[in-house]
Amino acid sequence: MSKFFSLFTYTPWDNLNTKVLTEVKLLSLKNIIKTFPVIEPGFFDDLLSNMYNFKHYSWVECIKRIVGPDKEDYETAPWNLMWGMDRDGRIFQILVQKVKNELKDSQATLVALAPPELAKLFEKHKEGAILRTLTLLNNPKKMKFLMVLAPKGKSIAEEQQMLQINEKDLERVQFINTLKQMPNIKGHWFPTSELKCPICNGPLTQLYSNEVGLVCQQCGFKKVK
Repeated sequence: MSKFFSLFTYTPWDNLNTKVLTEVKLLSLKNIIKTFPVIEPGFFDDLLSNMYNFKHYSWVECIKRIVGPDKEDYETAPWNLMWGMDRDGRIFQILVQKVKNELKDSQATLVALAPPELAKLFEKHKEGAILRTLTLLNNPKKMKFLMVLAPKGKSIAEEQQMLQINEKDLERVQFINTLKQMPNIKGHWFPTSELKCPICNGPLTQLYSNEVGLVCQQCGFKKVK
């Protein structure tokens, strides 16, 4: 059974429309070569250089969610999608997960790809097709354009988790405010530790006397030592 990764992104071709999320489905490399190939840092160093030097190489922060084959959500920070077209009109969509969040000086694993024609090429030629494809992507003369899609803020899953935490905090604050407004016995939240007069329930004041120890200011009751 084929396994797919789903990437949800704002549309970079529509002036980065932040009101529309587009799903991009990519076939897991484990369906093709049974493993996730490693891409060395040198490839990304060359890619960064091309983005600095050529206008048809670009970096767009637009990824909002990554969902794995088993419907698991990933943090988006270490993920990038390379999306390009060569001079012959062939489309390339390659999803990578970096070891470090930064693109520079980071290894990455090649996780998934599209379209199906590219998957068939990888299945037929294995590592040879991977090397040729990565070499092509970094050749400005042969590429019509190449966009590197990057995360934009926190993922939707992380935002929802934070919203749930914030809602719990709000509920806790509302509960505390409710408690503050509830009447307590005799209007006191905490019972006093003061000694009370057994006659009028007034406070007893200590006297430093040889005979009397406590006296009530209200009714005059005295407690002998």
